[in-house]
Amino acid sequence: MTKTISKVGNSQGIIFDAALMDLARVKVGDQVTVTVHEGGSIVLTPVRPTLNPKKAAAAAKRLIKKNSQLFKRLS
Repeated sequence: MTKTISKVGNSQGIIFDAALMDLARVKVGDQVTVTVHEGGSIVLTPVRPTLNPKKAAAAAKRLIKKNSQLFKRLS
């Protein structure tokens, strides 16, 4: 895929069409890490949020408590 660098205000940028955004699983506002390799290759890597184990456990407990009646009916 070839893209053209365009002027965006006082800067330059590359426009990503919707299909490319879908393929990369990114959306407007997402953060990416930019890495420049020897030879000039530029790699953009989406920053994916990681779940802290303590926060995940707390969220699971809240979910179970909030939906305890539903879980009892389903079991």
